Amino acid sequence: MSMPVHKSRWFLVALLLGCALILTQNSVSAAEEEEAKPTRENWAHMVIKGSYPEGPQMPGLFGDVTESLSKVVSRLEKASEDKSLTGVVLHFKGTELGWAKLNELRQAIQKVRKSDKKVFAWIETGMTKDYLIASACDQIVMPESASLILLGLRAEVSFYKNLFDILDIKPDILRVGKYKSAAEPYTRTEMSEAFREEMEALLDNYFGQITGMISASRGLSAEKVEAAINGGPYMAAEAKKLGLIDHIAYEDQLPKLLTGEDSKNEVKLIKKYAKKRADTDFSGIAGLIKLMDLLAGIDSSQRIGSGPRIAVIYATGAIMSGSSAQGSLLGGNVLGSDTFIKAVHKAADDDQVKAIVVRVDSPGGSALASDLMWRALEEAGKPIVVSMGDVAASGGYYISMGAERIFAEPGTLTGSIGVVGGKLAIEGLYKKIGITTSVISRGSNSGTFSPLNGFTESERVAVTGMLNAIYKQFTEKAAAGRKMDYNKLEALARGRVYTGEMALKLGLVDQLGTLDEAIDHARKLGKIKEGEKFEKLILPRPTSPFEQIFGPVDGDTQQHQQISRMLDSLAPGLSEQLKKMDLINLLAREKSLTIMPFEIRVQ
Repeated sequence: MSMPVHKSRWFLVALLLGCALILTQNSVSAAEEEEAKPTRENWAHMVIKGSYPEGPQMPGLFGDVTESLSKVVSRLEKASEDKSLTGVVLHFKGTELGWAKLNELRQAIQKVRKSDKKVFAWIETGMTKDYLIASACDQIVMPESASLILLGLRAEVSFYKNLFDILDIKPDILRVGKYKSAAEPYTRTEMSEAFREEMEALLDNYFGQITGMISASRGLSAEKVEAAINGGPYMAAEAKKLGLIDHIAYEDQLPKLLTGEDSKNEVKLIKKYAKKRADTDFSGIAGLIKLMDLLAGIDSSQRIGSGPRIAVIYATGAIMSGSSAQGSLLGGNVLGSDTFIKAVHKAADDDQVKAIVVRVDSPGGSALASDLMWRALEEAGKPIVVSMGDVAASGGYYISMGAERIFAEPGTLTGSIGVVGGKLAIEGLYKKIGITTSVISRGSNSGTFSPLNGFTESERVAVTGMLNAIYKQFTEKAAAGRKMDYNKLEALARGRVYTGEMALKLGLVDQLGTLDEAIDHARKLGKIKEGEKFEKLILPRPTSPFEQIFGPVDGDTQQHQQISRMLDSLAPGLSEQLKKMDLINLLAREKSLTIMPFEIRVQ
């Protein structure tokens, strides 16, 4: 049966409209389902703890046991560039950082925030430096049982003269420079006026940095920050009332804070984000070669290509003649002049290296070794830029003087342009314990460096003359390096220590900035175009696992590490007091020192 044409048309129209309605309903339903479906957000999770040592660290068989500063900064930089991330969660578990490293981490966090990613800090227990780093984040979270230990600054200097009197030991130590106070703990029972003046100025500057950081980061007035410091410590609830933190929550409650209470989005925390793990497959010939590389200290992932390079030479530890070592007699790294000079020569002889950056984290040490290291940099024939770490003082400043530009962190301890030398006379102690000594000598000053007696008048005149000559050499080279009138430089010298902020105002450094900023300046001096890829040649190579186990052929590092571990097993306070007496060991080995007289730690 045939349908009229007009009816068939209406039927077709109705059929099409019905299909369209069904399609529209289906598409609306799909859109609603898509809208209802939660979106997953990826958040990088990184634990912040420990001391973050400077310089290259030897790759371990199962990844780095101790993460270096450069690696944690690189992980944060990767997070800033990772488009798959919504933000970063930093879990603070207690840091032991100097002022320069603190600033490096704060700047790395700021870089993540500038990439339109949120950064949350979750703090178990916040000491001053933990909190200063965390304050660079968008939000700070603490569990209700946590405490914020924000107490200000306190300098405690121990003096050993009374102990030496009991033991009948006579310290006879000479210095050049009014503020060169390295010998005071051994020759006095309290601070001299000059030493106290210097320490007061340093603490004033550091306290200003603390209040300034918190004020700018938390949007609080300097007066409120100072009042908060004076009223500390606090439990989390009180810290929140004062505006020092943002939220009180346990770690499992973080996802809701990250997305917002009303959000239905899912959060995936990527644990150990961008933390490298070593390849532990040692099967077959290739595996054996890989294992031998690791034992020899060769990191196959760091092979250098043929493009332009910036050499980054790490100068870390107390400066001594000879080879570098992972531990002095009483703890701490030794920066050996031979190792450093070899690294400079390697960079200078490499045609692909266009400039050299020296990252200095050293309180100084041997005057001779410092001068030899300075000379190697002077003769390198390539642009030199210095980046000062936590400490670049005395000999650490000496090796920095010839750079085209010196970068310091705001909290770097630097300056301390002065000289100290002397000895401990122990004949009285020998007599107490029944040791007698017979002496035969030729020459009026033959006993100058004998450990038995103090200086005779003739010896004192000779040693003082030698120290004065070293001081004049130091100050003349510093004045030439800084392009400063000698008298003006000498007035700033005299052994006085400054922060990076103070040194910039005085013209002892050129700019405040991080290691990355120093490297970028070196790139410009080396005429590497902006945007052009270049590699970093990291020097000197770290101590290999073989050397860590058996020690270097020409050193006594293994014995040093055993002594250091023994001291660390003591009560922490006593251990630190004994380690501070390492100056005695240095004086026994080196006749004149350009060394910073103290260290400052903020917990």
